[in-house]
Amino acid sequence: MRNRACLLLVAPAVLAAHDPITTNLTWSKEISRVVYQHCASCHHEGGRAFSLMTYEDARPWAKAIRDEVLNRRMPPWDAVKGIGDFRDDPSLSVPELDLVVSWVEGGAPEGNPIYLPSQPSSAGPPNPPPVPRGLELTEPATLSAPLALAGIYPLGAVEVAALLPDQSVRRLLWIRDFRPEWNRTYTFRAPVRLPKGSKVMVWGAAVILVPAPKPNL
Repeated sequence: MRNRACLLLVAPAVLAAHDPITTNLTWSKEISRVVYQHCASCHHEGGRAFSLMTYEDARPWAKAIRDEVLNRRMPPWDAVKGIGDFRDDPSLSVPELDLVVSWVEGGAPEGNPIYLPSQPSSAGPPNPPPVPRGLELTEPATLSAPLALAGIYPLGAVEVAALLPDQSVRRLLWIRDFRPEWNRTYTFRAPVRLPKGSKVMVWGAAVILVPAPKPNL
């Protein structure tokens, strides 16, 4: 999978050594912390993608990193923002995006290495993640019983919504640009409870609806 890994198809946009430094942001203080939190699970030595664990690793890719995070291509998360409330979203926040952009456009300085945080564990996520058990839908279906929905596993580009018995619509997931190498179960922060008679609608590829586990009594 490494030939499909993060940024690998983007030629490194090398910052020349003479680029003027116009920012107080540095790799050692601010940017390494963003990278370690959001990128280390894949971008470490021996991981799914090339290492970004040191300044020497990351600096040649600085402009490519900026472009990838600004376009929300990296860290990989195919779900369209604002549809569904999911946990484990690795995407950068707006303040984090601003840090990365300002650092790159300010010359990408290293700063004093004494401020570097400890590198995170190199243990990464499973590759690939397992396909969950659940109800596979290829077309709209009306629920014959209530369903507590823990998450949705897409099998391609798809939009999923539920038409509730009161005729209100709850949009659940939209995968506009599907990247199979980064696919996962999109798990809701809290189970979505769909009453009996709800119509689950899918447009595009099939999906697997993952039910929430029943509580132990």
